[in-house]
Amino acid sequence: MAFVILAFDGDDADAPARRMAARDAHVAVITEEATAGRLALGLPLHDEAARSLGSLMVLDVPDRAGVDAYLAREPFAREVWRRVEVLPFRIAPLPYAPWPTPGSAMPGPRSHTVLIARDGADPDAPARRMAARQAHFDRVRPFAADGTLLFGGAILDAPEGRMVGSIAVTRHADHGAAQRFWAADPYVTGGVWRDTTFYGSLLRPLPYKPLPG
Repeated sequence: MAFVILAFDGDDADAPARRMAARDAHVAVITEEATAGRLALGLPLHDEAARSLGSLMVLDVPDRAGVDAYLAREPFAREVWRRVEVLPFRIAPLPYAPWPTPGSAMPGPRSHTVLIARDGADPDAPARRMAARQAHFDRVRPFAADGTLLFGGAILDAPEGRMVGSIAVTRHADHGAAQRFWAADPYVTGGVWRDTTFYGSLLRPLPYKPLPG
């Protein structure tokens, strides 16, 4: 079972300073969590001007107690994040390319784009997703294999529940490239995703365990 934490910093003038002050302690904690296999992926969320907005943390833990244990250790939860959303999640089993080795340098200030997509809330939404699901997987599978798709999966409405959205991380250095990439996806052309938000990000290679695939 996985959970996603979508966390957002404050929008006050002191928010960047709070993040920088807690950054080293945050990196130490997420490195330990990745080494232990509990953190599947952690990324900052940036706007198009590379300003920090928050964080995306993907936890591979069995239940909400594991999420709470992580948040109790996380310096950003105590000092930086002002809004935190916890979402049950299912990591898509795809043939992901190996991620960069821990300690390797990534091109900055942006290496990837994070997509947060929500399905419609109407009664036909589950059927639209299921109708497009195989075509969506057929399209993204080679992009996972060549590294274009770093990570992806489904937002659930409850643990082991119904799929109600998606999160995906692609190797695009600007919003426009990511938007053009996803415009051809069956989840877009089939009307599955009704609300999409894009964030810039910079991958920090940590000792993550391999994703299911």
